[in-house]
Amino acid sequence: MSEPPEHTRFRARVDAELETFARQETEYLLAVDTDLLPVTEQLTAAVAGGKRLRAAFCYWGWRAAGQPDSDALVRAAAAMELVHAAAVVHDDLIDESPTRHGAPSAHAALRSALTGGPRPQARSRALALLTGDLLMAWAGQMFLLCGLPSAYLARARGPWSIMARELVAGECLEVLRTGSRPDTARSIQVIRYKTAKYTVEHPLHIGGALAGAPGALMEAFTAYGIPLGEAFQLRDDLLGLFGDPGRTGKSNLDDVRGDRPTVLFAETWSAATAAERRALRAQLGRRDLDEEGLSEVRRITRRTGAPDRVEEMITRRTRAAAAALARAGLPGEAAAALSHMAALATDRRY
Repeated sequence: MSEPPEHTRFRARVDAELETFARQETEYLLAVDTDLLPVTEQLTAAVAGGKRLRAAFCYWGWRAAGQPDSDALVRAAAAMELVHAAAVVHDDLIDESPTRHGAPSAHAALRSALTGGPRPQARSRALALLTGDLLMAWAGQMFLLCGLPSAYLARARGPWSIMARELVAGECLEVLRTGSRPDTARSIQVIRYKTAKYTVEHPLHIGGALAGAPGALMEAFTAYGIPLGEAFQLRDDLLGLFGDPGRTGKSNLDDVRGDRPTVLFAETWSAATAAERRALRAQLGRRDLDEEGLSEVRRITRRTGAPDRVEEMITRRTRAAAAALARAGLPGEAAAALSHMAALATDRRY
C-alpha cells in the first residue's frame, strides 16, 4: 500500500535526527584517525533510509498513552532504528549475505577496503562485527541523550533491557536451529524473538513506558504487537524466496543457501513427499546454489501449498492485531496511525 503522508513526514523527521547524530559521531571517529574512514562509511550507510517502522511504533506507543508530539521523543524513537541497523549488520555477517538493499552488505563492502595485509576476509568480518557493536552502543547513547527527563527515561530501562535480551536470544535460536529438521512451531518461536518483538512490541512498550502508560495499555500493545510482528516476518519469508530482488534489495538465493529455519520452509517440508524432501535436502544449505536449484525449491514450495498457508498465517495474525487494536480504546489519532502501520508492515512487496 502507499505510505500515508503522516508517516512520510514522520520518517523525514527520523531521518534528519539520525543523519545529524551519525555525522557528529563519525566526525569524532575520524578525529581519532582517518584510517577509520571505511568504517565510518559503513556506519553512515547502515543508518540511511528504511521504512522507519520501529521508530514509528515507539512514537505511537508514546502518543497512545496521551502524550503530545515531542522532538525529544522522536530522537528517542530514532534510537530504535539504530538497534535495527546493528541487527542488520550482525545478521548479514551471520548469514554471509553479500547484499542488503541492493548494495554490498557491511562485511562485503569492508572487504573491498582491505587492499593489503593478511586474512582480508577475516579482518573484514571483524570490522563488520565491530560496526554492528558500535551501532548498538549508539542506540543506547542516542536514547539516553534524547532530551526527555531522566525520570521518563528511567521508566524505559526495563523494556530496553528486555528488547536487547530477546533480540539476541532470537538470533541465537536461529543459529542453533539452522540446518535442523524443519518445524513450524520452532520457526515461529525464532521469528517471534528475532524479529517480531523488536519490530513492533518492544518499540511500543518503550514508547509507552516513557509516557508512563498503565499496565492495561502495555498489555494491549502486546496483544497487537506480537501477531503483527510475526505477520511482518512471515511476509519477509515469502519475499525472501519469491520477491523481486530489485525491490527487496536481497537475493532470492540467501534463505535457501543459508538453510534458514523459516516458517515457509517448515510448511514446505511438512507437506513434501519423500522424493521432494530428498530434493530439498540436496539444495538447502548449498553455498553454490544456482538459479536451477532455486527454481526446484520454488517448485516444491508451490506444489505443497506452503505459500498459501503462510499467507493464511499472515491474514490471521493481521486480523488478531486489528481486533486487539479495536479493543484497546486508544485515542483516535493513535488508533488510526497504528491501523495504517499494520498495513504498512504486512501489505508490502519489499
